[in-house]
Amino acid sequence: MRAFWQDFRDFIARGNLVEIAVAFVMGVAFGAVVNSFIFDIVMPPIGKLVGNVDFSNLFVVLGPEKYPSAEAARQAGAPAIYYGRFINHLINFLIVALVMFLLLRVVMKMRRPKEAPAPTTKECPYCKTQIPIGAVRCPHCTSTLG
Repeated sequence: MRAFWQDFRDFIARGNLVEIAVAFVMGVAFGAVVNSFIFDIVMPPIGKLVGNVDFSNLFVVLGPEKYPSAEAARQAGAPAIYYGRFINHLINFLIVALVMFLLLRVVMKMRRPKEAPAPTTKECPYCKTQIPIGAVRCPHCTSTLG
């Protein structure tokens, strides 16, 4: 039983699992910031531009009843299609996808291996001394190079 708990502790303490947990928490926090950005900053001007529309309040009731708002329809339990919420979530997704794309692009550029500079010297095949790459005769052993 002691070996089980030791293995479990080792599993939890592994770097990858801890990194995933940190990434998850950061993702949740990032999601809250993005949601606030979308619903509090981006959507109100868009709604104003299209005629003072609150997208979250756009819905179609699947029946003869009329409701003043989407929230009233939800509270009444009326079958409805809340397409305004879908528009909000779609815009949210597109902004998150764009931000993640830009972030990954930067990370991938940082991870690219640096190109090695072109060699400026070569090794003489006879004396094994480093000589300039364009040399046709070794300055150390005077051998003619091919």
